[in-house]
Amino acid sequence: MKPLKVLALVDENLVPPDDWAGKDTVDQPWKTEFDVVHTLREEGHQVRVLGVGSELSPIRRTIDEFQPRIAFNLIEAFADVATFDQNVVAYLELLRLSYTGCNSRGLLLARDKGISKKILHYHRIGVADFEVFPRGRRVRRPRRLEFPLIVKSLTLDASIGISQASVVDDDERLVERVRFIHESLETDALVEEYIEGRELYVGVLGNERLQLLPVWELDFSGLPEESRKIATERLKWSLAYQKKHHIASGPAKDLPPEVDKDLASVCKRVYRNLRLSGYARIDIRLRDDGRVFVMEANPNPQLAYGEDFAESAEKAGLEYGPLLERILGLGLRWEPRALG
Repeated sequence: MKPLKVLALVDENLVPPDDWAGKDTVDQPWKTEFDVVHTLREEGHQVRVLGVGSELSPIRRTIDEFQPRIAFNLIEAFADVATFDQNVVAYLELLRLSYTGCNSRGLLLARDKGISKKILHYHRIGVADFEVFPRGRRVRRPRRLEFPLIVKSLTLDASIGISQASVVDDDERLVERVRFIHESLETDALVEEYIEGRELYVGVLGNERLQLLPVWELDFSGLPEESRKIATERLKWSLAYQKKHHIASGPAKDLPPEVDKDLASVCKRVYRNLRLSGYARIDIRLRDDGRVFVMEANPNPQLAYGEDFAESAEKAGLEYGPLLERILGLGLRWEPRALG
């Protein structure tokens, strides 16, 4: 790809330093932003970084001044609201500037786990039985929902708010955990059937033509016997906890051919029915009987070097620099009006 002028949009508190040579970035909150920006520069692109907070005008001014060919979208929120990232993408669409990652409609559908699960269920894609409990309403469990259940934020990603206490076995604990989500995270709560099984992640690249990356698996075997095998916030983000319990992720092993084929079909259907574009990760629970349950779709997943998505791409022969180039190319070819 010929060198491009790239505007890297990042959260205002995650602007990476220009010079971090020789220092370890593994514990830095801006690791993803640093990896992407510096790798793009190594690939020959002219990159300008803009921290985005609660105003759109700096984006417009920077575009007018810098005249980028494309925006590399790394923002995860706007004005501290996670679901407002879709509005920034919609703004880029109105400005007719190409961007990487998912389109605004796909972000809208995938970010709300209740809406996305209803869409997937309509298309006969396996999802756990669930109920949404809005803030300000009484928590009353439908009879069809049987324990154990897991309680999550309806809209937040990255395992935020998930702990061992998220899995509940009675109505009293259910009410307590829903209240915790409402009060501490200030979002509605999603309560769904807890599916015991293997946790698999499938990366997807593409707009119309899709490439599935090798299936990745989160290995819980090092957790204490009494622990639920779930990706808690602590498990996902604490390196010390991961080392203590030998938590690791890597290529999924010993998947029966029929399951591998089923995963490929399911993930493509999820991607298309939620109108995703660019790149995404589909989170799966594989039950012991071979049944596949889609837990959620994650547009614009973690893109840091050495993380699951990049590692899976490398397993497929796509090293980190070429992976970012591929994402740029998909952004350049995406036409928002294609959604109709």
